[in-house]
Amino acid sequence: MRGVLFDGKRVEVVDDLDVRDPGPGEVLVAIRAAGLCHSDLSVVDGTIPFPVPVVLGHEGAGVVERVGAGVTHVVPGDHVALSTLANCGTCAECDRGRPTMCRRAIGRPGRPFTRAGGERVHQFAANSAFAERTVVKAVQAVRIPDDIPLPSAALIGCGVLTGVGAVLHRARVDRGDTVLVIGTGGVGLNVIQGARIAGALRIVAVDANPAKETAARRFGATDFLTSTEGVRDLLPTGVDHAFECVGRVELIRQAVDLLDRHGQAVLLGVPPADAEAAFRVSSLYLDKSVLGCRYGSSRPQHDIALYAEMYRTGALLLDELVTRTYPVERFGEAMRDAEAGRVARGVVVF
Repeated sequence: MRGVLFDGKRVEVVDDLDVRDPGPGEVLVAIRAAGLCHSDLSVVDGTIPFPVPVVLGHEGAGVVERVGAGVTHVVPGDHVALSTLANCGTCAECDRGRPTMCRRAIGRPGRPFTRAGGERVHQFAANSAFAERTVVKAVQAVRIPDDIPLPSAALIGCGVLTGVGAVLHRARVDRGDTVLVIGTGGVGLNVIQGARIAGALRIVAVDANPAKETAARRFGATDFLTSTEGVRDLLPTGVDHAFECVGRVELIRQAVDLLDRHGQAVLLGVPPADAEAAFRVSSLYLDKSVLGCRYGSSRPQHDIALYAEMYRTGALLLDELVTRTYPVERFGEAMRDAEAGRVARGVVVF
């Protein structure tokens, strides 16, 4: 079967992959669509260290082909959106409703794929959605209505969970709050629409690319700037919530500096693993906070189903996130467009 492989030096579309059958508590999914997220690019450029060779992709949707023993919540033929969170469901954190903190879901990449000749290949983010088929833990496969287009549904599993979840679960933005969103890529747009859904009064989007203003306003931004320099002109006392969605340490500093009293800066961008950010300690007085956030502090089995229904009612935008679709053979073009910022989300289709 076909898939997108990174061997540590280059990315290529190969056609000699195989994936093992699902074991107990696992699901085999035929991928129909998968979004190209900057986390995939971060593996390629080394920002996210990961063992190789690896099949990339982690934002996918498809159709269940087979299920392993003990799986009852999905059956062959079901449409599913996939999460990257292979949480165990039995540890203390899972029991508390914090599956993103499950220690068994972090740092244990499997190798369910093989190539011709028997070489074993790693799975990225417990998912590897840039393959015609992948096997995931049952908890990662969330049934969605068949009438949701799969290229749109695919984006729920990362960009939507991360962006909307960061607003609703981690920051807990409230009605009337003010929100600053630095970076309006796939995650940033979902932060914007999460803030809109939460009832934020002002949503200031910042992106160096002025061409992104139209999309930012469509998703709910009330103001658009090409730098953070004008934020104080709009909101002289600062903002209640600042979301850094780019992954640059100087922007983290700006997010902190632009907080109002009791404000919080939420870090969603992914800088290099050894990056360090600096800010004045005194800038955090008056109850200001800097918050990390993993995967939108989400509960995927609950949230994916919820966001799918919100899409069906028109409350959540998904189709508008899909700037362009690419057959898997044109993955190189999809990468170039994503790196150049020409798409909110490019989606690879099989």
